[in-house]
Amino acid sequence: MPKISESRREERRSDIMQAALRCFLRAGYQQTSMADIIAESGLSAGAIYSYFPSKQALIRGVATQVLGERRAVVEAATAEHPLSPSEIVTLLINGVRAHAPAQAIVQVWSEATVDSDLRAHIQGMIGDMRGTITGALTRWGAAHPEALPAGQAPASWAAATSATLIGLLPGFMLQRALVGDFDEEGYLLGIRLLLRD
Repeated sequence: MPKISESRREERRSDIMQAALRCFLRAGYQQTSMADIIAESGLSAGAIYSYFPSKQALIRGVATQVLGERRAVVEAATAEHPLSPSEIVTLLINGVRAHAPAQAIVQVWSEATVDSDLRAHIQGMIGDMRGTITGALTRWGAAHPEALPAGQAPASWAAATSATLIGLLPGFMLQRALVGDFDEEGYLLGIRLLLRD
């Protein structure tokens, strides 16, 4: 049997995660079985298990993909020019709403409250994301010292504010998943008005 290329492996891995997301959206994470995901994907059980040995490994893969992609986007955009706090949050929110269903993300967070391995995995990824955002905020603060509290260094300001800035993303996702008449554009406008950068 011919060996598949690394790009094809990544494509298949992504297809399996998308199949899992569709199942999670339909029935919820707890009610979805590996058999459901196998059926949804159209692949054999052997093919699925060669990529993901368990449902827990699959949900970790989904979390890694979503957070990893968002982090890479922030890093790439920051390399082009210093991003303001509202630009960072808007970039994250627009990426998540375009590429990750809110209901599935909320389910991942919920599962992490009872699955210590998943929680540790997500904590590590959020730590990486916070590092990226702290770096982006430090760069913006250095370019705009007039926007910082008097006498505060850009790095200390960035370290103090990055966790709060990250917290705006779950606020968006929870409301998007749970509030029927949630005004997404209004939320983004509110961020710009609140941060006034």
